[in-house]
Amino acid sequence: MGDDGNNVTVSSFLPQLTGSFSTPAADNPTVQIMEAAYAAGNLDFRYINCDVKPEGLADAIAGAVAMGWRGFNCSLPHKVAVIPLIDGLAESASIIGAVNTVVNDDGRLTGENTDGQGFLASLREVKDPKDTRIVIFGAGGAARAIAVECALAGARAITIVNRSPERGQELAALVDSRTPADCDYRPWTSRFDVPADADVVINATSIGFGAGSTETLDVDTDSLQPHMVVADVMANPPMTVWLTAAESRGCTILTGLGMLVNQAAINGKLWTGVDLDKAVMHRELSAIFGLTQ
Repeated sequence: MGDDGNNVTVSSFLPQLTGSFSTPAADNPTVQIMEAAYAAGNLDFRYINCDVKPEGLADAIAGAVAMGWRGFNCSLPHKVAVIPLIDGLAESASIIGAVNTVVNDDGRLTGENTDGQGFLASLREVKDPKDTRIVIFGAGGAARAIAVECALAGARAITIVNRSPERGQELAALVDSRTPADCDYRPWTSRFDVPADADVVINATSIGFGAGSTETLDVDTDSLQPHMVVADVMANPPMTVWLTAAESRGCTILTGLGMLVNQAAINGKLWTGVDLDKAVMHRELSAIFGLTQ
């Protein structure tokens, strides 16, 4: 568009759209950090946070395609349900069997999985996953991504702990057969006792999600040992009840903030082709949660 008489030149009033489909969605801070990163990079992109119920997922995806979205995130509970609604899967998403990011390439939708990659980048800041023994609570999309990526990164043994035997056993079998790691399933019994030889213990469920939540894992926290890294995939709140208990036991804790920033940066690169500034994202999260840098 040309000069309007005030010496102002506007190239476009139509930004590229990205966003997230999940439910609940109100407590998801991804919109804030993506918008900040887009602005810092002077990118004409926007990120829209959408509360989408399971029965509305297909319609939401069709709408995104119709409006020319560059891509979108799928969070709880859509990471597996989205697969039959898109056109193909990237290699890691195919192994994991879950999708958290979709890229729209001229109407062809490809599912990616950046959850596990984001978690690994965060974990490596405090511990090398090579030759570790890892315990993961949960068997949903985040658990699948983390288990596969940790196994491919050299973890020696992984234990999946889940309420549903079918889902837990299925994930354990997947990791055991498709990666070099040994993987087993254990039932999630009341006040679960974490094995003393575990190096990394991860809450990959949604338990504890949401500001002010008092929910925590049904685990005997006295079984947590100081040598363990204890992690949570939840970014809101950063310090869950689970992590607070682990910290009181002397464990090294890993909040969901690092995972969120790293996977968001990967997502942004897939959609924009540009490396987003992770420092900007981290500062934004710190401001949201009132944390010191």
